[in-house]
Amino acid sequence: MRIVLFTETFLPKVDGIVTRLRYTIEHLQRGGDQTLVVAPDGGLTEYQGARVYGVSGFPLPLYPELKLAIPPPKIGDVLEKFQPDIIHVVNPAVLGLAGLYYAKMMQVPLVASYHTHLPQYLQHYGLEVLEGVLWELLKASHNQAQLNLCTSTAMMQELTARGIERVNLWQRGVDTELFQPQARSRKMRDYLSQGYPDRPILLYVGRLSAEKQIEQINPILEAIPEARLALVGDGPYRQSLERHFAKTPTHFVGYLQGMELASAFASADAFILPSRTETLGLVLLEAMAAGCPVVAARSGGITDIVSEGVNGYLFDPADPQGAITATQRLLKTQGGERKNARREAERWGWSAATHQLRNYYQAVASGSPLFSAT
Repeated sequence: MRIVLFTETFLPKVDGIVTRLRYTIEHLQRGGDQTLVVAPDGGLTEYQGARVYGVSGFPLPLYPELKLAIPPPKIGDVLEKFQPDIIHVVNPAVLGLAGLYYAKMMQVPLVASYHTHLPQYLQHYGLEVLEGVLWELLKASHNQAQLNLCTSTAMMQELTARGIERVNLWQRGVDTELFQPQARSRKMRDYLSQGYPDRPILLYVGRLSAEKQIEQINPILEAIPEARLALVGDGPYRQSLERHFAKTPTHFVGYLQGMELASAFASADAFILPSRTETLGLVLLEAMAAGCPVVAARSGGITDIVSEGVNGYLFDPADPQGAITATQRLLKTQGGERKNARREAERWGWSAATHQLRNYYQAVASGSPLFSAT
């Protein structure tokens, strides 16, 4: 098949959406499909054999890592030459609107997918008054698609309740060859803990942004004073977090990738994710693949991944004491959770996830999409 992916974020940016797209493109290309990626310009013209068409843009004021890319008319010429069988718009927002337009104009079947829970983000930036308007815009965009994909059952249910139609599940995936328990090392523990490798090491990996609610890890450090915290990643909230954690044993690591990231996951004692805005929490699967059990907010797509007391612990995001109790339980009882975390991750390979996506594409292209109103 000839597939066009419109996405608001792509390499060199590092996040869960880009990770999913990277592996999806690799497996689509490996399976004989031809893929064209339309994304904000990041300097790439090709990825794993797929052409990348970069669109110039400007950084968002609240989030400089994200570029607002305005689609130029030339995109139409590019699509005409490519002659797609499917157009897939990932998080239709600005650039993705061109995907909606050209799918309709060229009469190409349209698939859309929902990865970022933007309506919940608004409250963390003082814009909660716009939530109703945003849901209406999302509904208008997504309901143009023949199929809308979500990455968790919780998001399927919420989108359906909000009036978005033809919703189905795009199953999760993780690289179990890169992320594995054997990557654990004392050298990495020494680095993450800044010289205290025998202390309990708590790990967060992801964007340092307001909606991730990372500051809620601070009470855990106060309750477990022997613990050390490593924050891997970067983002617009870093300076604020540096002030917030100034008097705590916290290491702002910055970005890690590849084997270094795999080793960080495997070398930590617990992965902490307080965010309530996760549509899936792909980073949780990466931690679990590395044998690192998790403590996470009982919210969104997280409940699809974490089984209480089996591969980690969940807490009520409205209960600050809940996160402390969950972390203490994990550090005291840790043993079987590491093996169970790895066992859960082994169920979800990118090959199977991409095979499922290809089946969706073929069904939509043939005019008989499979969808659920769960």
